[in-house]
Amino acid sequence: MRLGRVWGIELYLNIFFLFLLGLFFAAGVLDKGLLAFGIVIIHELTHVLVARRLGLKVKDIELLPFGGVSRISSELELDPRKELYVAVAGPASNLALVFLSLALKNYGFWSETWSPYFLQCNLIMAGFNLLPALPLDGGRVYRAYLGRRIGLRAATYQASKSGQIWAVTIIFLGTLSMVLGYTGFDISLNGLFLFYAASREKNMAPYLFIRHLTQKKNELFRTGILGAESLVTYEDVTLGEIIRPFVPQKFHLVLVLDRQWQYKGMVTEAKIIDGLLAHGLDLPVSKLMG
Repeated sequence: MRLGRVWGIELYLNIFFLFLLGLFFAAGVLDKGLLAFGIVIIHELTHVLVARRLGLKVKDIELLPFGGVSRISSELELDPRKELYVAVAGPASNLALVFLSLALKNYGFWSETWSPYFLQCNLIMAGFNLLPALPLDGGRVYRAYLGRRIGLRAATYQASKSGQIWAVTIIFLGTLSMVLGYTGFDISLNGLFLFYAASREKNMAPYLFIRHLTQKKNELFRTGILGAESLVTYEDVTLGEIIRPFVPQKFHLVLVLDRQWQYKGMVTEAKIIDGLLAHGLDLPVSKLMG
């Protein structure tokens, strides 16, 4: 559901969040729901501020029960450093609000009635979003860390799989809480949505990776210089296997050997990308030589 525009950015409310606000209303605590809603907006706008500071374009914001999703230009996932800064900004804003509210409370400028709930909301949101579970902020930090070591595709797959595992754990804890007679439906709801979002990220990993490969040419053209990484492979290894360890922000040079370890030549990442797009993942690298 479209809410309007903030700083020229379209703002949307996810149906799950709307349902959660309905639960707050039914329980007679809509004021608390609206306070949580405001905290989510601050959390997400902090992501936007940092992204813009880094020169990234923000397309729109969708508010979710556990935070939100800022649709930022594709350059974000392709630069682990920028993704790290943008991801950390959200939980950092929640922790900043915690310290600010404590300071205001000490000086008598903060309501004793609202202070515990405000602190609880911010701490829960910061803690939840720092879980190493894609698409949460902690999952993006986790992917940025892994991306430089095992490649973007494998890092995305691992971080989203971690998201699914955490989602199942959260659903279980929420269900157990309800069985024991405590409130836990909202916890299970967040777990269900996290599982859906993590599965979507996992399914998008191959497309993100292809986009990451094709945009390196643009990055080299824009900056004029790009760090290089060398790999060694056999001539009968497929392009799909070769690209797995490709990492962001590096241009790869692949040295090709035969099974007797004799040097056969070198293939650049650009040539591998062209071969990949033209012939698919199963083409042996030897077909690109000569």
